[in-house]
Amino acid sequence: MALALRPPRFQPLAASISATSTSCATSARPSSSSPAAAAAAAICAAASPFTEATSSSRYRRDAWSYTAQDSSFPSSAASAAADAAASGRRDDEIALQLPELRRLLEALKASRGKGLEGDGAASGPGRVALVGTGPGDPDLLTLKAVRAIQAADLVLYDRLVSNEVLDLVGQGARLLYVGKTAGYHSRTQEEIHELLLSFAEAGANVVRLKGGDPLVFGRGGEEMDFLQQQGIRVEVVPGITSASGIAAELGIPLTHRGVATSVRFLTGHSRNGGTDPLFVAENAADPDTTLVVYMGLSTLPSLAPKLMKHGLPPNTPAVAVERGTTPQQRMVFATLKDLVDEVHSADLVSPTLIIIGKVVALSPFWVESSEQDALTNENSHKTEAKR
Repeated sequence: MALALRPPRFQPLAASISATSTSCATSARPSSSSPAAAAAAAICAAASPFTEATSSSRYRRDAWSYTAQDSSFPSSAASAAADAAASGRRDDEIALQLPELRRLLEALKASRGKGLEGDGAASGPGRVALVGTGPGDPDLLTLKAVRAIQAADLVLYDRLVSNEVLDLVGQGARLLYVGKTAGYHSRTQEEIHELLLSFAEAGANVVRLKGGDPLVFGRGGEEMDFLQQQGIRVEVVPGITSASGIAAELGIPLTHRGVATSVRFLTGHSRNGGTDPLFVAENAADPDTTLVVYMGLSTLPSLAPKLMKHGLPPNTPAVAVERGTTPQQRMVFATLKDLVDEVHSADLVSPTLIIIGKVVALSPFWVESSEQDALTNENSHKTEAKR
């Protein structure tokens, strides 16, 4: 059953779209056979609200960390780093950044040393705040997160931190991209640990920005454990995880009396390229549980049939949501048996969250999608009858 996309809650200016537009801000479902839809999908991908590995906004923010012969942007070093990132040569980019990172670290240590001389008393290291920025909409930030962001000396940020959130960082702070995407990790997890530790020991107020919640598939627990073992004070500022934020956006209750008695968060991202998310299919195939799959685009074609094999009804309602809560939000409602085909037809890209369960049918947009699908089928039958 093909189901239509719902328009996002955040609308662009009326003058920028038409009623029949196939852009990511409309309700038309992209079709793989439509060149216009394919072009619109490409535009949507280019207009991502999130930080991308090779985006110009990223290199403007991080320009300080590259050595350059002049002050113009893009600098030769930043341009070289962008080329390195685009081709996946992370070591080249890191080599360009290291001199400036060392200078900043030495400056912080020197500043801390002067402070100690003036105070005549010992001072402890800086602190690290692991801050969740939610699914993308900056209005979903907590007040505590905003205060931490604005007070930072150094901000290490991930790919799924939205550009609007980064605009809140104070003018005196330095930003450093440490995001990961398929085929390109700007920093290994171990390198991120060492960066956090080095700058915290130098006395800096370090903020580690993560999309969603730091402790929900964000590896925040690993960073917290590492830093605490080194004697660094760590504060965790929770964020609205994508499951909660996107479900609320679509009017889907993750639990509902008589419909779903529990909710289960599942990572669809295989560790080291393995198939580990698929091994939980037997236990996850519970009709009374809402299943939320993070980072599941690549493994969905394998996961969906396994869920049905282990007892989840093929007509279980489901939805896949790309860039949820942002103006570029796109979504596909479908039954579980049709979900893989519909996601493929819509050409959804990361980040996409998948919600599977009877509660999806409680969304008002499920009704709208079903009605639109019925109308499409009726028109198709009339066309066939005329031939």
